[in-house]
Amino acid sequence: MEIKSTKLLYFSPTGTTKTVLSAIARGLNPDKTEQIDITTPKGREQSVETSEDELLIIGVPVYMGRIPALIVDWLNEIRAHQTPTVCVVVYGNRIYEDALLELKNIVKKCGGIPIAGGAYIGEHSFSKDDTPIAVGRPDTHDLHHAEEFGRKIKDKLQSLSSGSMISEIELPGEFPYRSDSKLWIVDFIAVNDDCTDCGHCVEICPSGAIDPQNSSKIDTEKCITCCACIKNCPVHARSMKPGLVQEASVRLFTLYSDPKMPENYL
Repeated sequence: MEIKSTKLLYFSPTGTTKTVLSAIARGLNPDKTEQIDITTPKGREQSVETSEDELLIIGVPVYMGRIPALIVDWLNEIRAHQTPTVCVVVYGNRIYEDALLELKNIVKKCGGIPIAGGAYIGEHSFSKDDTPIAVGRPDTHDLHHAEEFGRKIKDKLQSLSSGSMISEIELPGEFPYRSDSKLWIVDFIAVNDDCTDCGHCVEICPSGAIDPQNSSKIDTEKCITCCACIKNCPVHARSMKPGLVQEASVRLFTLYSDPKMPENYL
């Protein structure tokens, strides 16, 4: 089966999902690659349409065992015309639950053909110096695993004469989905006097929750607790306040310290 180009489509507030998809692409070594970053509101202004001679690789982080609710409507508007598609989720060493199945179901609804699935580990959004959760993931082993996954995908595609030969991939998960994708509405970000209002956090916020005129003002109803603004502040002016999110960080550190390993489904 001839693939003329590969599209990498990702939502990646802290960069881990993008890193995994880039490693998969290295293993595939396609002639032509296009990256579609839907992390910010501006990135989601575009629509995506794909054809049967393209490969689509979609990567999303796992929130509460589900795909982030913020992007579900956008993903459902993808127009895939019998496009072979790889579904990838990245989770913070807890559990990915039904997210991979949810992504597969969205792909099928949009006209794509799910040919492979992968679950990888990324440093948890709530990870801090005193409660490290999957720090440094994806690590070298993870990325080698992702590259090998890319090579296996390429081998699978080359073994097929046409898209009609692709059989549906079975992925883990339950439907109806077990958890609610709705996130907490919580005031958890502290901003100290080191803040220069440089605007970097405003630019990278996936939900447009930070006031462009005053970056210490955060719309808690829009915030998806991704912690991208905390992890990427150039002067380290942002941190977690005591409360729900910090308590969750302690629980995750205590209960999920044993490292999970990547999983592939072909």
